[in-house]
Amino acid sequence: MTTESVPRPLQVSTDLSRPYWEAAREGRLLLQQCSICQALRHYPRLLCSHCHSEDVTWREASRRGQVHSWTVAHHPFHPSFSAEVPYTLVTVDLEEGPRALGRWIGDTPVLGQRVVGRFERRDAGVDLVFEKA
Repeated sequence: MTTESVPRPLQVSTDLSRPYWEAAREGRLLLQQCSICQALRHYPRLLCSHCHSEDVTWREASRRGQVHSWTVAHHPFHPSFSAEVPYTLVTVDLEEGPRALGRWIGDTPVLGQRVVGRFERRDAGVDLVFEKA
């Protein structure tokens, strides 16, 4: 079997993550916000890491932030990514506080560099990507 015939893993939408993926398909980045202590979090999780509440609302993020760290993937974590290596993954400190992980578009990122994120459509899903602001 060639790598071209291996489909990418599907993005599975659950009751917990459905609002996130629906917004992502519209190009919007949503963060969960604890209804009790107001702490923001990204990626969707069942419990608040600050007060352990299950009560949550959703807040749209600016998609802007700064590079916190980055790495170059030289080995695909799944056979469907074989043709794409090497690729760069970047961790971004969002303006709102939480960190987000996404693919990097452009030249080598620099720690502290101002960036903006967007969603790129692919197959049956979307990818969060960041680039220089």
